[in-house]
Amino acid sequence: MQIFNLTKKLSLITFIFLFMTTAAQAVDVKLDTERDSVDVIHKDGVIKVIRIQDTGHRIAGGFTKTSRKCPPFCIQPMVPTPGIQPVGEIDIFNFMENELISGEGLLIDARTPAWHKKGTIPGSVNIPFTIFEADVNEPALTEALKKLGLRKRSSVSGFVRRLEKWGFLNGELKNDVYDFSQSKDLILWCNGPWCGQSPRAIKALVALGYPKDRIRYYRGGMQTWQILGLTTVKP
Repeated sequence: MQIFNLTKKLSLITFIFLFMTTAAQAVDVKLDTERDSVDVIHKDGVIKVIRIQDTGHRIAGGFTKTSRKCPPFCIQPMVPTPGIQPVGEIDIFNFMENELISGEGLLIDARTPAWHKKGTIPGSVNIPFTIFEADVNEPALTEALKKLGLRKRSSVSGFVRRLEKWGFLNGELKNDVYDFSQSKDLILWCNGPWCGQSPRAIKALVALGYPKDRIRYYRGGMQTWQILGLTTVKP
């Protein structure tokens, strides 16, 4: 009888401990109705994307501004060029949990390095829009496009060229310079609805022949990301 009572007490203590631990870890400000956080690979580590739990928190600094001189800081359209899909934060969370983990996608901070150093969205790689606008034979552009899964067409094998000729690649070899058949899914972003850096990068990619159905645009950018209290990191 004493052993039975002791077992009951231990079970009760264990239940209370687990309940208190769960309560202590409870999140009041979730990402959505189902997720408290999202884990994303950033450089050599893993960052947990969460929202600031202080419901009285206010953002500070330049992203509190409502107005900037236009041009150049004009309000951007939801679709920077026809055929590009706009996305929101939930879409980015899903992208982090799927395309980023599988290596099939890239989250691109298209801002200049000075902006990137101030803080970025976890999981992002910094490829400034100016690189995408460079001459097609510029080495910096070639290196950047390699990260996106592109290859110079001179390195495309004769077999791949025959597949293209026979119609098996559905037109994915878009021009005479780059092979787009292995291009990754992209989400590009910059500072917010007033920032033209990522729209310029997107237009440059489209001009190169990058498949539009593999490019998405996060118009909210850093300003909306911070307004929602989401995690940022410094490189």
